[in-house]
Amino acid sequence: MSQRRGGLISVQVNGEIHDAKGSYAFGLGKPKRDGITGADGMHGFKETPQVGYIEGAITDRSTLDLGALFVLKDATVTLELANGKVVVLRDAYFAGEGTGTTEEGEVPVRYVALPASVVL
Repeated sequence: MSQRRGGLISVQVNGEIHDAKGSYAFGLGKPKRDGITGADGMHGFKETPQVGYIEGAITDRSTLDLGALFVLKDATVTLELANGKVVVLRDAYFAGEGTGTTEEGEVPVRYVALPASVVL
């Protein structure tokens, strides 16, 4: 049986659907592990925290308030994946550069929180 694994996505910020375009990336904010080694071999590992994030681009539209977007904080951001999973950031903030392009009205976005969750 064929299953859709990628392609169509949906992005919402505080319940408002944004015009997502291109490929998105996300991180759940789980600890990063790095090995600790010595001259005698592996000693173990250390963990460092990471932020959860959702990153991609949206298409600007006349009703999108860019000023509010670029200072966004305490937001709920969701990324619905083609396979039905939903990545959720709570208390997220906009961590992008606050830039855009004119050719296709593209605005790069990066939302950050600690940690993210996945809903099936």
